[in-house]
Amino acid sequence: GKKSAFDLYRSILHNEGIIGLWAGNGANLLRVFPAKAVVFSTNDVYKKFMRGMIGIDDKKPLPMWVAFLAGGMAGMTATAATYPLDLARGRITGKLAAPGGKQHHYKGIINTVILTAKDEGALALYKGITPTLLGAMPYEGIKFGTVGLLEILLPKKDEEGKGASPWRKMCFGGAGGVMAGL
Repeated sequence: GKKSAFDLYRSILHNEGIIGLWAGNGANLLRVFPAKAVVFSTNDVYKKFMRGMIGIDDKKPLPMWVAFLAGGMAGMTATAATYPLDLARGRITGKLAAPGGKQHHYKGIINTVILTAKDEGALALYKGITPTLLGAMPYEGIKFGTVGLLEILLPKKDEEGKGASPWRKMCFGGAGGVMAGL
């Protein structure tokens, strides 16, 4: 019969222990951690660059279109920088086969990147990047654009000169993620 989510969790805990709940997550973290680091750091770089180009003071919030554009460019930069890790994750999970249907027994994300480059050439690490790049622009743009809009609509009331509260940033970021996912 059908198993419920609770049955699945119970089975994993019984057969693999609590660590089993995170099985296979290492490869995902190895991919997501650098991607998010690149997105957030380059978003700041692009925002600073655009502020200078259109002459907006650091104290004033950016117009939503600038936040959208900076976020979209940051998303494309992160995609370009980390796409080989995404391709490797797809190959490890069996969703992406090597050319000719050749099946490797990959031993992790780094091994997959090395084998792919060795067997197919370095450019093979970027096969299929175009749709991912094109999707990154609106997705990250909407995320960061939403955060920018919320910063305009709900400015922080901060007389002491301190940074925004973590709760405020978390709520704005969450709202941006929801809007981008719609």
